[in-house]
Amino acid sequence: MSTNASNPALERDPVCGMNVNPASSKHTHEHGGKTYYFCCAPCVEKFKADPAKYLTAAAPPLHSALVTLGATTPAKASDLHSNQLPRVEDPAYVCPMCPEVRESKPGACPSCGMALESELPAPSTRTEYVCPMHPEIVRPAPGSCPICGMSLEPRTVTAANEENPELHDMTRRFWISVGLTAPLLVIAMGGMLGHKLTVDLNLNGMPIGLPWIELLLATPVVLWCGFPFFQRFWTSLVNPSPNMFTLIGMGTGVAYAYSVIATLAPQIFPESLRGMGGYPDVYFEAAAAITTLVLLGQVMELRARSRTSAAIRALLDLSPKTARLLNADGSEKDVPLEQVHPGDRLRVRPGEKVPVDGILLEGRSSIDESMITGESIPVEKSLNNDSKVIGATINGTGSFIMRAERVGSETLLARIVQLVGQAQRSRAPIQRLADRVAKWFVPIVVAVAAITFLAWFFFGPQPRLAHALVNAVAVLIIACPCALGLATPMAIMIGVGRAARAGVLIKNAEALETLEKVDTLVVDKTGTLTEGKPRVVSFSQALADDPELLRLAASLERASEHPLGTAVVDAAVSRGLKLSQPQEITSVTGKGIVGIVDGKKVAVGSLGLMVKMGSLQGPAIAALRPLDGTTLCVAIDGNYVGNLGVADQIKRSTPDALRDLKAQGVLIVMLTGDNPIVAAATAKLLGITEFEAEVLPEGKLEIIRKLQGQGRVVAMAGDGINDAPALAQADVGIAMGTGTDVAIESAGITLVKGDLLGILRARKLSQATMRNIRQNLFFAFVYNAIGVPLAAGIFYPFFGLLLSPIFAAAAMSFSSVSVIANALRLRHLKL
Repeated sequence: MSTNASNPALERDPVCGMNVNPASSKHTHEHGGKTYYFCCAPCVEKFKADPAKYLTAAAPPLHSALVTLGATTPAKASDLHSNQLPRVEDPAYVCPMCPEVRESKPGACPSCGMALESELPAPSTRTEYVCPMHPEIVRPAPGSCPICGMSLEPRTVTAANEENPELHDMTRRFWISVGLTAPLLVIAMGGMLGHKLTVDLNLNGMPIGLPWIELLLATPVVLWCGFPFFQRFWTSLVNPSPNMFTLIGMGTGVAYAYSVIATLAPQIFPESLRGMGGYPDVYFEAAAAITTLVLLGQVMELRARSRTSAAIRALLDLSPKTARLLNADGSEKDVPLEQVHPGDRLRVRPGEKVPVDGILLEGRSSIDESMITGESIPVEKSLNNDSKVIGATINGTGSFIMRAERVGSETLLARIVQLVGQAQRSRAPIQRLADRVAKWFVPIVVAVAAITFLAWFFFGPQPRLAHALVNAVAVLIIACPCALGLATPMAIMIGVGRAARAGVLIKNAEALETLEKVDTLVVDKTGTLTEGKPRVVSFSQALADDPELLRLAASLERASEHPLGTAVVDAAVSRGLKLSQPQEITSVTGKGIVGIVDGKKVAVGSLGLMVKMGSLQGPAIAALRPLDGTTLCVAIDGNYVGNLGVADQIKRSTPDALRDLKAQGVLIVMLTGDNPIVAAATAKLLGITEFEAEVLPEGKLEIIRKLQGQGRVVAMAGDGINDAPALAQADVGIAMGTGTDVAIESAGITLVKGDLLGILRARKLSQATMRNIRQNLFFAFVYNAIGVPLAAGIFYPFFGLLLSPIFAAAAMSFSSVSVIANALRLRHLKL
């Protein structure tokens, strides 16, 4: 049996470029003596209406208005529908903090030292762990950051809520320490209440005092339960990078070492320091209690930090696990999402999630896109309306067949997850203040502890050594540089995740911080304030009363590639009019188009075209009633029959968004390449007083620079390639998610839905996030400013007030937790 017999050659659908099996295809059409095969009925109808259009040109590329953040040029339809997948080029490695850095292989950024990341998220065979305070620290396994000592967390969040091994280990150590520390505290409390316990044991003639019992209880707590803290303490000395665990290691180490020496060799201490049992005071309970409370703080912090990844995990949970694949022979089967390729035809049934990004081919439905765009109203999808569908959105009551366009790491959802992760690890400028303070914080605290020890030892009341030791340890323990370090990254991480759920993608923390300060918003007109797609908005009475006139005009405009002609065709198709094939087409540059439709000479164009053809003369011109937008005149067989108005309509959300922005004191400036008449009409309609018309890309850039030179903080909102330079120059670039990839890549913020209400949401989030960061920094500064002097005993001469190291440890542990808890409030912010 021959190969050709068993595997017949595939035919290409001339409309969409899809490969079709002629043996099983149900959709065929004969033209010019040849049989053509199609993937679906809509492709047959399109071919029947205009065969020449599809036979004289190569298969058109599949353009999509889906948000393809950072995507490359779309593949041709023939590539997407072939059995051979297009080659995926090796991704470049980029720095999330220095976008100009691009390397061919992974490594450290030569500018800031941060670990480079692949442009495209690839399936990971191993999990990398990163420090939330120092993103440049990346390790292949769990552990602690060598700079700050904080527990590393997974860089890539998975949909499954995986167990944190660090949390499991700290929890186990904590409960063991609780069991051993409790009797130590009972012993210590008895002594404080004047009922000091006495133990008189004898082991082979050697008396065993109470300090020995405390030593046996405290040693496992300090040396085993607290072992991770001493590891981090040692790492901070080796690097060197002093941090919170430097202070904890010194404090607990000094208290424990002193107590061990006092227990093993009490005779080396002066008689005045020894009590009735012959032992000096020991501080095993302080060392154990401090270790236990720090462990509690670590457990609470790890649990709180695990919730900061909830935003990414919620996004990952949106993606369906399977798709309904339509085979070439008409059969259907459910396949894992990983097996879906560009060009595959998929069926989406009522209530199911759309599996990948693509285009609707058959059917109609309404789709809930709220999880991607933040808009709660379902969007109608049909061939005549909006045919673009987004993966992970929820289908309503209708059923439809779609063609997959973007799968895997190139879907909108995958790009959102990647951008959110990058933004969460970026640093806001305000973080530099905390970094500068933290750099000197630990050395200053150690110096204060040394001064405290010396002051109490030489000038304090008896017993001086005991007071000096206790207060120096309290100073070391209560200081918390971790609260300073966490203040900004925790708020940024949660704020960026909250924005993603509201349809606002924030590329970096600097954009989030700057947006709060913006006092001027520069907006492009087409596609930003308006829909960016001209539509017929009005008809003269003759065209409104006689659909045949509109049908003839639209049939002629099928041969035009001008957006105004497309608007006329869309108006006719939406009214169910069946269009004819135009012939003998003549395009009159700058005026319109002339041709033959069903044996009639039809002309559609400007008033100038009508005058040139003699269809309109003096009196008729004067009586011509202008319509909204651009007026297109129609003539049949040389006689003027009417006109229609085509306009790029204002987005429904634009007036409300501009009104609210003005109420917040933001100056609105409109820039457009349109003519001054159209620009003035749009500005008047929207109440914009500052606008510029016929502006080239270079002109937009210069206007941005001029406004910045006046001391203004400028945000630029645009959607086109011509907006990219201005988006990059502005203090904050805001791209419409429905715009071009170049504009999206040039901006710091992307609005998935593509309307200005997203700017209001982003601005509100920026204000809330920065307010939260300031609250965290204020708390961290005030806590340390009050806690360290209190622990040093500065209030003792006035109030007789001293702080126990145990209470200092509790305060230190809860300070970090409180910063994280305050940041977590952003998850519930109403936008």
